[in-house]
Amino acid sequence: MSNSPIASLSKHFDNLTDPRAKHSIDHLLIDIVIITICAVICGANNWVEIENYGHAKKEWLETFLELPNGIPSHDTLMRVFARLKPKELQQCFLDWIEGVAQITKGQVIAVDGKSLRSALERGENRVAIHMVSAWATKNRLVLGQTKVSAKSNEITAIPELLKILTIEGNIVTIDAMGCQKEIAQTIIEQKGDYILALKGNHGNLHQEVVELFEFARKQDWKGIEHQFYQTQNQGHGRVEIRRHWTMGNTSYLSGAEKWKGLQTIGMVESERRIKDKITVEQRYYLMSIPSDARVLAQSVRSHWSIENQLHWVLDVGFGEDNLRGCVGYSAENLAVIRHLALNLLTHESTAKGGIHAKRLKAGWDNNYLSLILNSLTLVNN
Repeated sequence: MSNSPIASLSKHFDNLTDPRAKHSIDHLLIDIVIITICAVICGANNWVEIENYGHAKKEWLETFLELPNGIPSHDTLMRVFARLKPKELQQCFLDWIEGVAQITKGQVIAVDGKSLRSALERGENRVAIHMVSAWATKNRLVLGQTKVSAKSNEITAIPELLKILTIEGNIVTIDAMGCQKEIAQTIIEQKGDYILALKGNHGNLHQEVVELFEFARKQDWKGIEHQFYQTQNQGHGRVEIRRHWTMGNTSYLSGAEKWKGLQTIGMVESERRIKDKITVEQRYYLMSIPSDARVLAQSVRSHWSIENQLHWVLDVGFGEDNLRGCVGYSAENLAVIRHLALNLLTHESTAKGGIHAKRLKAGWDNNYLSLILNSLTLVNN
């Protein structure tokens, strides 16, 4: 397997603990994992499709997998992934990313959650499984992910995710749900910086920040130290103007000392003009970096790439919102495999078309699949 197209993957996933009893093992765990990864890259979205892919590509798979008893059934595939410990699989994912990708320092790492709408937890409440992911905006890579507990929310899941990531020297951006003192502290302790969206759920602090910016604007910023940066985009009959202000003195905010690393507050005003209609919206931020309106603008803009380059692609390119099946850990683990597949597909640049087109081509052409499997290794060497 050392010279196979999946060598860089197999060495990082070969240490998984097999959850099955030794006497009942007909298929090697690494074979099951690699078949699943290849199948998902090639367009398979459920266990039946993964089994069908295995049978269709059995001759090719045998060139680098042992397959002592042929291709596992879809029931076997599902049972194994239902029992695999998610933290172990996620750690293998992290080891793989660190082994094949060079993460650019100083970039924005966007953290946000996404529900698997059709994958419902078992039990009385039947709530959708929710995953929180970290997205390296410049490298266009999923760095890691964790499932939100059914009895919890993103506030408790985000620190768990941040603690296992290498975020030193980068700026972590999170929406209002993640604007928490504990999360800010975790980021600083991990030697990263933060830009956290501040909303009304932090009543007094939010109100103070709003009033400070209102006062400064009424004074036309006279005698008030600040930074300002403006951008304007237009097209399709629409004009969008974004104004960004930052103020670096936070000592006058009540409770500011409880926010570890807090240095700056920021405000973004978005003005949208469509014909004669004008709408204006203000948003506020807590920042651990020195006052710099341009950095605020770039970071806030970069944050939204987690929506259109990760979440949107998972829905459109992988049909994630329509996927069912929540036996054990199967849905959570398969979400990790999709993230891995998306990382590889995103960085393969020789084929035309989007993720869906690349998945189809990979299913048709084993040589192209081999290129995808090594795409990150090729990009970073």
